[in-house]
Amino acid sequence: MRTISYPTARIMSSNDNSAPQNTTHFNTLPLASAQIDNLKSLGFDTLTPVQQASLPAILAGKDVIVQAKTGSGKTAAFGLGLLEGINPRFFGVQALILCPTRELADQVANELRRLARCIPNIKLVVLCGGKPLRAQADSLQHGAHIIVGTPGRIKDHLSRETLELKGLKTWVLDEADRMLDMGFQEEIDHIVRNIPAQRQTLLFSATYPTAIKKMCRSIQQDPLTVKVDVEHNTDVIEQHFYEVAHSEDSAQQRHDTLLALFEHYQPESTVVFCRTKVQCHEVTAFLRANRVDVAALHGDLEQQERDETLVRFANKSCAVLVATDVAARGLDIKALAAVINYELPHDPEIYVHRIGRTGRAGETGMALSLLTESEVGRLLAIEDYQKKQFDSESADSLTRQPGFSLQSGMTTLQLDAGKKNKLRPGDLLGALTKDAGLDGARIGKINILATFSYVAIEREVSGKALNYFMRGKVKGRVVKAREIG
Repeated sequence: MRTISYPTARIMSSNDNSAPQNTTHFNTLPLASAQIDNLKSLGFDTLTPVQQASLPAILAGKDVIVQAKTGSGKTAAFGLGLLEGINPRFFGVQALILCPTRELADQVANELRRLARCIPNIKLVVLCGGKPLRAQADSLQHGAHIIVGTPGRIKDHLSRETLELKGLKTWVLDEADRMLDMGFQEEIDHIVRNIPAQRQTLLFSATYPTAIKKMCRSIQQDPLTVKVDVEHNTDVIEQHFYEVAHSEDSAQQRHDTLLALFEHYQPESTVVFCRTKVQCHEVTAFLRANRVDVAALHGDLEQQERDETLVRFANKSCAVLVATDVAARGLDIKALAAVINYELPHDPEIYVHRIGRTGRAGETGMALSLLTESEVGRLLAIEDYQKKQFDSESADSLTRQPGFSLQSGMTTLQLDAGKKNKLRPGDLLGALTKDAGLDGARIGKINILATFSYVAIEREVSGKALNYFMRGKVKGRVVKAREIG
């Protein structure tokens, strides 16, 4: 295996012919002219580094491993590749995209539909848990070209013989490391046994641990390995490590230092990373008891709870999110003010991945970490990984605020109408401003989903909005609303 120099990316391959060409525009790739026009209409012109590095090999039918972070343009990279190989006249599954969660599967499906709109009669089916199996099986009976789904649900359909993958050409594993973290190895193995040995396999992962390397060796053939923009730009992130004083009640001391961070910095939006679900529960309960507007994100949540938590945090109606690493993977929140490490991870790569959620899109960010005497070795590993030295700071240097409270100024309303009711964001905005008489500046992000919608609104006027929905209508329809969180 040799390494080839490439701007903003590292490409490693044992086959010189699979090395990508230096191309920066979609019209230089072997894509159909209709797709080039479609990409222009979507605002796609210049390739992102991950697309530039991987698309030529993907279009050439090579197996590819891509290590890249969220927001790198990887969905378009594998989407364009698999769409070029689809035969619309054959109504069999030709591409399977495996995702760790339902929300990621929905995101991928929506992006693929945009990319596929220039190809007539392409059918894409989403197969995820939380939806009736029978309805999905009925849809599959009429054929499908592309399947996007989660490992458990794909395995269920294969076991029930409601899904046939003998004609599969391309298999994509998106966020593969997260799937393994969530314990989906058995389901992946089951899928491997039910797909053709001769296929193209594309694997995308934010990290590249030993388990992923082992899996790649078993499911891919002579893959091209691409590492693009893996390292976050930590120069725009202010990093602090605060010593937790030793005491008989170490948990309480750690809690108190965490609260001191909030009192001193008062960030508008924060993700607190915990090592375990139990720790996540304890920290959430502690912060809530100390008047901090907080929500938890961990593996025990039902899908609806998880969806609502993510919506509330993204639309700024929840100030603090306490999460485990596995639950927060794929979390892409714009303008995140701070990341707090309640406990430093053992792996410095995980630390850099955590703090990389702040300081994005040209903004600066803060990474605040609690440091106990037993975690000094982890700090040394982080210093070695970043090639930087950090001075630990005393928690006594933090300014405390008696009577402190951290509450978001927004709240979220859930409405029982969505895209299936032909509802659009402008309809809700118009109803709330024109009919309910609210100032548009007091209404935040509006999310329209299939059967329901979310509206962020300032807490001070949420009662007025709820009263309107009790008596008013949206597009001539009565819409029920409730406040969540």
